[in-house]
This record gives sequence, C-alpha cells and structure tokens, in this order.
Amino acid sequence: MNNIEIRVADWGSTEALRHIRQVVFIDEQQVPSDLEWDAEDADATHFLLTVDEQQVGTARLLGNGRIGRVALLPQARGQGLGRQLMLAIMQHAQQQGMTRLTLSAQTHALDFYRQLGFVPCSEVYLDAGIPHRSMSWEAAASQ
Repeated sequence: MNNIEIRVADWGSTEALRHIRQVVFIDEQQVPSDLEWDAEDADATHFLLTVDEQQVGTARLLGNGRIGRVALLPQARGQGLGRQLMLAIMQHAQQQGMTRLTLSAQTHALDFYRQLGFVPCSEVYLDAGIPHRSMSWEAAASQ
C-alpha cells in the first residue's frame, strides 16, 4: 500500500463507483438492486478510494450531511482504509460548512463509526434485511 488516493468522483462517468457498490451490497450482502440504486446518487458527492491504482472503495455524501453507501472491496478491508475514507469525507463535509453528519450503520460496524466520533441515535432497525442503527457526529463535539 504505497499510493492511496481519495478523490471526489463524478457519478455519471466513474463506473468504479457503481462496480464497488454492486460487488459489496448487491452481490455480497444480497441487497436488492432496486434498493441500492436511488435518485440521490445524481445529486450526491461521491468519493473514490484508490490504492496503488486499484479502485477499492467508495462512499457518498448528501447535501444534508448524510453519509451513505460506504463500501470497500473485500481485499481492501482490515487495513485502515475505511478510516481514511471516512476522515476524508468528514473533512470535505466540514469544508462545505457541515457541522453535523449522520449515517445508517450496519450493526457490525458500530465500533468502527464510534472510533470516528459517531454516536448511536436510534434503536436497531432493519434496512434491506440488515440490522442498522442511525448515528450522528457533531463537529464541535469531536474536536
């Protein structure tokens, strides 16, 4: 892992964004495609994580401060890359004047998001048949 790049990517012209989500959510987690693909992609800010020229991660940020569709290909997990991706998104959001961020975390990832300063703010609920909890992050509370 020598060259890590996280950049804002165009939804319409960056096929890797769709490919990564297809592999992680639809193929691996069995999320129905009609739930994965939604109208919010057109207006979201999308992030692409590249390691040594391999496109391995993505996430999106909505204008209301909601982070979603955080996905890393299996070979990129367990190396701290998800943390780097999230920190880049959080920094970008703050640069856009956002002070509160929210997300819907799969319950197996709660500790990951807690380590970034996110706090659970709901009970467990099912989304696409997968247990989740809503979480939020406040810029002032984490600095």
